[in-house]
Amino acid sequence: MSTPKSKWAFNKPFKTLTLKNQKPITQNTKPTSETHQKDLLLHQVFNYFDGDKDGKISIAELQSCIQSIGDTMTHEEAKWVVADFDGDGDGMLDIEDFTRLMSERESKDDEIDDDLKRAFEMFEAEKGSGCITPKSLQRALNRLGESKSCEECAAMIRAFDLDHNGVLDFQEFHQMMA
Repeated sequence: MSTPKSKWAFNKPFKTLTLKNQKPITQNTKPTSETHQKDLLLHQVFNYFDGDKDGKISIAELQSCIQSIGDTMTHEEAKWVVADFDGDGDGMLDIEDFTRLMSERESKDDEIDDDLKRAFEMFEAEKGSGCITPKSLQRALNRLGESKSCEECAAMIRAFDLDHNGVLDFQEFHQMMA
């Protein structure tokens, strides 16, 4: 497969996709494994995107659904995404095409997470401590040639410190970088 023409397909995570008017997968579905649960969720997302329920996601359906979840996608971007993953050349995505798209996105998301973990480790107070303090942020920024006072670093941390403990954990750092 060629390199995707659409950068859109790989720079916006679907991990937190919220589907309106869709029942979440609950314990009642009793998935036998994490893979089975992932497949159920993938089918649920596919069915949500497949507005006319013909078993295919058209360019217009893809664009419309992306907009309905609060993001933007031009018609041209939607065409590129479909062209990149359309296995049978009909100009639409079937479940197999959609699965390939999501798998590639998930792989890219994992690479981004690995990069973020390495970046987080650069800023950690002590290796393995799991937190970035104002002082450790100041040290890391100084190494990068960005001189900030400890007070400025504390203010930067406060902006993303969701639990208000004065430090950033990985989740808060991830949120800050998103």
